[in-house]
Amino acid sequence: MRRLALLSLAVLLAGCGGDRGGSADTGTTDSGLSGRIQVDGSSTVAPYATAAAEGFRHGNPGVDITVGVSGTGGGFERFCRGETDISDASRAIEDDEAAACKEKGIDHVEVQVANDALTVVVNPENDWADCLTVAQLKTIWDSGSKVKSWNDVDPSFPDVELKLYGPGTDSGTFDYFTKEINGEEGRSRSDYAASEDDNVIVQGVSGDKGALGYFGLSYYEQNKDKLKAVAIDGDNGCVAPSIDSAQSGTYVPLSRPLFMYANAEALTRPEVKAFLQYVLDNEREIAEQAQFVPLTDEQLQHAKDALGS
Repeated sequence: MRRLALLSLAVLLAGCGGDRGGSADTGTTDSGLSGRIQVDGSSTVAPYATAAAEGFRHGNPGVDITVGVSGTGGGFERFCRGETDISDASRAIEDDEAAACKEKGIDHVEVQVANDALTVVVNPENDWADCLTVAQLKTIWDSGSKVKSWNDVDPSFPDVELKLYGPGTDSGTFDYFTKEINGEEGRSRSDYAASEDDNVIVQGVSGDKGALGYFGLSYYEQNKDKLKAVAIDGDNGCVAPSIDSAQSGTYVPLSRPLFMYANAEALTRPEVKAFLQYVLDNEREIAEQAQFVPLTDEQLQHAKDALGS
């Protein structure tokens, strides 16, 4: 099993007001629900979960929702030990993780809540890398890569030191990126600054002219004044990451689904079922507020069927 990420950016939402404006909410009427919901997992999905929890709290002040960030892999480890009710994930659960849950008698329900455009970012002073091909990204990130300078990526690029920042190995973003770019999940050079906290990647890339990193679209949108997004050429020309390009399927190969996995036993508790129902009833507003790509109508219906709503 993977190591449990040590990062613990837990946010207790029900006891304090959020700093996001315009949360979708259920109004000011108290539903009378009470209890505590433990959420952990993907740093990519965390802003979505946080926005959803803040909106849910308006009509359900008696429910405490804690959102932690252990990475997708670290979140599944906690989930499969029965420590959390919901596990945020930026990839589907893997066979070994599902087996670990089964061994502990934990059944899960997979609910897709949004889409994402995994975004490659550089420093705003980088005026040479507006678009990168998948082959160039593999040259940079593949296991055993010796690329040290931008000039090593393309002879037309300047001889500027290339400093790399990215998610750690507990991250579903790491899993997805390495599979789509390097051809195998987990296949990656290891000599880069790794963190489960995407804000650390933002700081690293924004502070170095030659830096490059990757994470979910929402973190770029929240920090677009500090970063520059790179368009990706997946063999059909350069396409920039955006809500439209991700939902239309033109942003390849870095568009992906995002999930919340619910403990089936926890779903029998009214506060947990109500929270996930709230998420699906308001998924477009939550996605837009948290700067994610909303579900298609077909995806939403599939999610509602999975939840039994």
